[in-house]
Parts: sequence; structure tokens; C-alpha cells
Amino acid sequence: MAGRSFRFAHLADAHVGAWARDPPIRRALRESVVRAIEVARERDCEFLLVSGDLFHTPVPDPSEAAPVAAALRAFVRDGRRVYTIYGSHDYVAHRTSWLDVLAESGLFLRAAPEAVREEGTRWTLPFLTDEPTGARIAGVSGRSHGLDRAYFAGIDSEAFRASEGLKIFQFHAAVEEYLPPHLRDHLRGIARSDLPGGCDYYAGGHIHYSYTGSGPEGGWLVNPGAVFGTSVTDLEHGAAGRTHQGLVIVEVRDGEVQEPEWIVTAPRERLRIVEVDVTDRTAVEARSLVRSALREATAPGALVFPKLLGRLPEGGLAELELPESAQDAVGAGVEAVHWEIRELDDAPEPEGVPGGDEAFERESLARLSAELGARLPAFGGEAGAARLHDLLRELGLPKGEGEARVDYESARVEAALKVLGRAAPEAAP
Repeated sequence: MAGRSFRFAHLADAHVGAWARDPPIRRALRESVVRAIEVARERDCEFLLVSGDLFHTPVPDPSEAAPVAAALRAFVRDGRRVYTIYGSHDYVAHRTSWLDVLAESGLFLRAAPEAVREEGTRWTLPFLTDEPTGARIAGVSGRSHGLDRAYFAGIDSEAFRASEGLKIFQFHAAVEEYLPPHLRDHLRGIARSDLPGGCDYYAGGHIHYSYTGSGPEGGWLVNPGAVFGTSVTDLEHGAAGRTHQGLVIVEVRDGEVQEPEWIVTAPRERLRIVEVDVTDRTAVEARSLVRSALREATAPGALVFPKLLGRLPEGGLAELELPESAQDAVGAGVEAVHWEIRELDDAPEPEGVPGGDEAFERESLARLSAELGARLPAFGGEAGAARLHDLLRELGLPKGEGEARVDYESARVEAALKVLGRAAPEAAP
């Protein structure tokens, strides 16, 4: 296929704002994302594809979003373009997200404006034309709990396929044929055949694990993996070289997509993951093992992730004196210590869901949906689980600085009623 020669970049799953309880790790993630955008500019990419989850929540703290917005502004300043889709984290029903704000400011174009479509309906896939290169770009945004699967089944892509120029399709979903072993029992995805055929490049996201493959009728199928990662598991896969942590640069020569180039922007040299097995140890021995492991990982600016394994000694977690060990490590130059205790026997449940563990959240909501569905049909099934997800997210939003309590409570009630499909009651005169 004859055509133009140019270069573009592709990233996904930036999750800016993740690691909420660990400011130094959160900063390292943000800097990795900013660096990825800078690399795309330095390599003179015509445009950047962001295939979902640019932010970890729909409305991140402005201090997290501002540096990313500045990097995007620098990228588009010379006429470059950014095309993005919603991911399962930065999409939220009935509420404006930071993606909407940045799109309205002109920093990027949404390649998939159809954020919500009624299940079972046939719909024509819209697409954008990148005028300087002639590339056609379309996409389907991701939604929590895999509810975007129904959208793929209803796609009519004939007009997109018939268009001239390089064709790119963005999506934020697991492709079952390319799921790594550790995710096969936890994620339900789409089949490769569910993707629209006839594309030259499929820009994936969602599973935090990089791969290359081919589309249903050929064309490159690429997932760049998470830019940094939102869990210790993500970081382990990156350290072992099983997945990349950064972005992909793609060369197009005479209209033909070349093999992608993988560029790491995460600070792997600062990430230290250490395992400590406390099985059959006394409290004194286990405590000594933990402190020894931290000392070995200590380096100026290091981000240390100790994984505690096995059965806790008598006396439980308190006997390990983890806060004291972390304080000593920070005093010796370590920037942050993040304890991973989920694989300990008899360990308490961690607060919240570390790293935005979608599988844990999905299973919990499914159980709650099953319990409520018999009495309240609106909360039954996959659609009900999604409704619960949106409802809990709306009710869980914190009060804004300077926001009056009555305004906050009123906004939460109104948002909840919208999720439930009900109108807010009129105020008394």
C-alpha cells in the first residue's frame, strides 16, 4: 500500500494518581508518564495514541493532572495531535472527567466519543481523519466489568474499512487469545475476531502487560503495557522483562507499519522488590530477616517493595515491627517502602484494594449484585454490578475544598439518583 511515511507513539494505562498512600511512588509514576510524552515529542512523532486509563480516577487531584496536561500541551504546541479513548478507570457515568476537560481545552481528540451505547443495537463506527498523515483513527472506550464487550458485537465498520489511508483502531479491553497465564482465570475479554477487520494497527490497553500480535485479518495488534504499573505484580513483571514499562514508537514507511520500538520510561533502577519468607521463624528471627532484606535494598532514592511470604510468627504482624523498619530505611536514603502482605498466612485484609485491583473489585461487586438482585432487580446481573460500581464511586467522592456540606450532600444525592435513572425531587418552596 503506497502512502506517507511518518512516526507515531502509543501508550496506555498511565494511571496517573495511583499509589494514593505512597506519595514518592505516585510521583515516580507521574514522572514516568510525563517522560513518555516527552519521548514522543523528542522522536518527532506526528501523533500520540492514548488507549485508556490516562488517569487512575475520573477526577484526579489537580496536582497530579497538571504536569501531565503541561506535557501534552508541549507535545501539541508544534501542531502534533493526541488521540485518546476512555479506559475502565477514567470513564464515569453521568459526570465530567478530566479527559473531558482536557479534550475541551484542545489538548487531545477523543477517538471514541460514543462512551455509552445501548446493548444489542447495531451502530456505525465513527472515525477521525488525521489530516497531515491521512490516517483514519477509530476506537471503542473501555468500561468497568467488561461491559464494553457488547459494543464490539454491534459494530458496523464498513465505512471505516472503505476509507482511504492507514487505519488505526484503539481499544481498552483484554483480548482472550493474548492473555498472559496469570490473568486467564481473572479476566474475561473479547475475542480477536470481535475487533473490526481491515486495520493496519490495533492500539490496545487495559491488561498492564505488553504483547504484539495480529488483528483478525492481519495488521499489528499491540498492547504497550502499563507505563509504570499500579501493583507490585505489575512492577515484578517489568523488572523480570516480561512486560515493558513505557511507550511504543511506530514507524510507518510508504504506508506500511514497521515493527514497533519499545521504550522504557519507568525508573527501573530505583525499583527494588525483595521477598522475605517468615515461615517457621520466631518473631525475633522474622524481624531480623525483614530488616536485613531492607538493608540490602537500601540505596539513595530507592523505592522498595518488600513482599512478605509464609506464615506469621506467634504474635502476628505487629511482631515484625514494619513501621520501625521502614523508618530506618527511609533514614538511610530510601525514598519509600511499600509493604506487600497479601501472601502472608493470617495477614489482615489490606485496606482498600492495592493498586486498583480490578479482579477483587469485580468479584466483590458481583457477589453484592447477586445478593441484592433478587430483591432489587436494578442491581442484578452485569448491568446491575456496573450500576453498583457507578453508585459507590459517586457516593464515595470526597468533599471538595471549600465546598459547603449542604452542597456536597445535595450533589451526591443528585448523582446517585442519576445513576439509578431517577430525577431529583424538586426543592420545597
